[in-house]
Amino acid sequence: MTIQPYKLSFITVNYNGLEDTRALLQRINSISFSFLFEVIVIDNGSAQDEFALLKAEFPFITGCYSPVNLGFAGGNNVGIRMSQGDFLYFINNDTLLPMEANTQILAMLAFFEQNPEVGGITPKIKYVEPPEMIQFAGCTPLSKITLRNKQIGYREIDKGQYNRNIQIPYLHGAAMLLPRDVVDQIGLMPEAYFLYYEELDWCYQITKRYQLYYFAEACIYHKESASTGVDSPFKTFYLTRNRLLFAYRNSSGMTRILSLMYLLLIANTSKMCSFMLNGKWKHIHAMWSATRAAFKLFKSN
Repeated sequence: MTIQPYKLSFITVNYNGLEDTRALLQRINSISFSFLFEVIVIDNGSAQDEFALLKAEFPFITGCYSPVNLGFAGGNNVGIRMSQGDFLYFINNDTLLPMEANTQILAMLAFFEQNPEVGGITPKIKYVEPPEMIQFAGCTPLSKITLRNKQIGYREIDKGQYNRNIQIPYLHGAAMLLPRDVVDQIGLMPEAYFLYYEELDWCYQITKRYQLYYFAEACIYHKESASTGVDSPFKTFYLTRNRLLFAYRNSSGMTRILSLMYLLLIANTSKMCSFMLNGKWKHIHAMWSATRAAFKLFKSN
């Protein structure tokens, strides 16, 4: 099938991640793409203007430096506004495209052409190390009350067991390819979250009109939690606050009440007990602060 001459916008957000972003740009620069593309880097409140450093080394990029950290959604929204592509490929700055990315992206564009009901794609996501370990090969829906789901293929060795494209309820924030017209219809990413859950909320809105897919014929490599740390009070705060905010924004009536009660009385209490037993007092403080912050956000959401 002949692919229309689309332009693709790679959009990535950098936050004190110069080396990771440099590695990503070096990889992009080493691939011979057969389609038009642009690379947009938004430096999101780094301690220094890392966009200027990257622009000097990689003149082909566009973007800007924001002296204020706008959060994951805010940074990506700046990139969306600057972009000119027919398709927008949101990729974390701590990812690496495979050398076969040109063929894989063409396959994804063909999939969109053949399936106009599809509003977004996430490729297979593997870890940078070990490179054959899967991080994401799709996911199950979030349960309405507990907001729990399963990430398919997580930490399994890739033996081809997830080489089939499947419809999924949510895309993975590390790699999301969307047509511009879908973004134009749905709107920008919700910025209330700052970090974590914004892509889930965005996908929830998208699935009201379109289907989302895990696309097994393409992949990307991810360095998990390179910017925030695997286990930090910062991460605990935003996961706690935003899980509550997501439940409030995307449910109503008795479902909302039961979900918030479960999160507050069972999930959060259990987590706090675990932190207490392990002496992680900063995490406990983060959870208390996050809960108060969530209730303040309810008034405006």
